[in-house]
Amino acid sequence: MDIWTASITLLLIMNPLGNLPIFLSVLRHIEPKRRRVVLARELIFALIIMLIFLYAGTGLLESLGLRQEAVGIAGGIILFIIALRMIFPQPGGVLGLPAGEEPFLVPLATPLISGPSLLASLILLANQSPDRMLDWTIAAVGAWLVSATVLMFSNVFLRALGQRGLNAIERLMGMILIMIAVQMFLDGIMQYVEQGALA
Repeated sequence: MDIWTASITLLLIMNPLGNLPIFLSVLRHIEPKRRRVVLARELIFALIIMLIFLYAGTGLLESLGLRQEAVGIAGGIILFIIALRMIFPQPGGVLGLPAGEEPFLVPLATPLISGPSLLASLILLANQSPDRMLDWTIAAVGAWLVSATVLMFSNVFLRALGQRGLNAIERLMGMILIMIAVQMFLDGIMQYVEQGALA
């Protein structure tokens, strides 16, 4: 796999366009001037998490006694809870935070940007070709830059959709996100069972 192919693959896994409605929903209670700062901060956190897992993911999980499947299962549970809040809105929004309170790390940086599938893919690239870490770093940063550009212009989509349009898309994305969360959970369980059987 070359750098270009790896970057495109990682970008597809990050799915910035698919995450846009969720980001808009999470950030809509924050003042517009502050929204871009929060988003930039979460994007930087996501990049740091990506690079940590690229270079030290396998060792980090092993030192904590965790398996890669646990990352997928945990991410699936978190996304499922977020999806339920999207379908059945509460006063505090998707995260149940007081109006104006900012999200921190969860769920924007992880698991939405640097989700379990992306982190597992980075670990896989590092394990398959540890001599090409510079290539994988360039691919990861390139995919992150494209995703960050799309998400930083989320306010354009907010103006285009309007509040009613955003509410409708939020509920639709909540349904889709529930299916993705269940699939992530099931994939983690299946991988856990398969690895147990092989052991």
